[in-house]
Amino acid sequence: MKKLLNTLYITTPGRYLSLDGENIVISDKSNEIGRVPLHNLDGIISFGGNGISPALMGKCANNTIGLALMDRNGKFLARIEGKRNGNVLLRRKQYHIADDEFQSLGIAKNMIIGKLFNGRWVLDRMVRDHAMRIDAERFERKIDFLKESIEKASACESADSLRGVEGEAAVVYFSVFNDMILQQKEDFVFTGRNKHPPLDRVNAMLSFAYSLATGMCAAALESVGLDPYVGFLHTERPGRCSLALDLVEEFRAVLCDRFVLTLINKRMIDCSAFDVREDGAVWLNDEGRRIFLQAWQTKKQEELRHPFLDEKIQWGLLPYVQALLLSRYLRSDLDEYPPFLWK
Repeated sequence: MKKLLNTLYITTPGRYLSLDGENIVISDKSNEIGRVPLHNLDGIISFGGNGISPALMGKCANNTIGLALMDRNGKFLARIEGKRNGNVLLRRKQYHIADDEFQSLGIAKNMIIGKLFNGRWVLDRMVRDHAMRIDAERFERKIDFLKESIEKASACESADSLRGVEGEAAVVYFSVFNDMILQQKEDFVFTGRNKHPPLDRVNAMLSFAYSLATGMCAAALESVGLDPYVGFLHTERPGRCSLALDLVEEFRAVLCDRFVLTLINKRMIDCSAFDVREDGAVWLNDEGRRIFLQAWQTKKQEELRHPFLDEKIQWGLLPYVQALLLSRYLRSDLDEYPPFLWK
């Protein structure tokens, strides 16, 4: 099992990253302002068009250190990667299944069932922990709907019908998301999911968290030898990590959504961490990204017991574990792909 190391986040524009031996050197113009040993890292994420030396890019590629480029708002731009990992037989099996509607649907069903199950669990946990502060009966109705959605997803006979079930369930789940915001309610109001661009502070954080989690899934899939661009549910198009988008569905509610709610409800972030653009778009500013990423890195180090493996792992390892289980299924070592079902 891959040891969870740290991710280096470069959030301030105008920095330059270079290589000095086995160290990353971070410079502001000609002044060195930081130095990080490469062996402590498993990923680098750079925001806002920072410069990166060819030598450092080559070193990261050779050492399988993920290097992702994002714009200042957290939108994914590119990944720099080295040689393909894993054997060609595994990827050929992946491509074969991706071209087979029936086999693809089986994997996609399990991933969406994982998403629905975990979304239901988040609502159920809210009722158990805060029944006096929410409309518990309303939440119970949403929980019952998600339970029925799981049964519908299991019975789907096409990818389109599965997407329809998932879409309806997402609307129901997000219909009570604002009720789970217990603090700073005037500053953090959620009226529905929007993302291109996000139009409120909650959506800005959700989009940022989903982007980070998807990047983790893409790196995890590469690490076990799978192609993150060839998925089983999300349609393929140039530059789209379809399989990473499939895999991240299982983690949206329990990892990303709960993380955003924690930041708000524990007052770890406030309205000063956001900028509002002329077109109404809302984004985390430099200080907001710093707060968010620092807490995100801490969250990745927290432990949970994986329900399928029955072993303790860190949250940051969860995408790697699920990617490994998927690769084992594709190799016929497992009878079916076991989605992450949080308990």
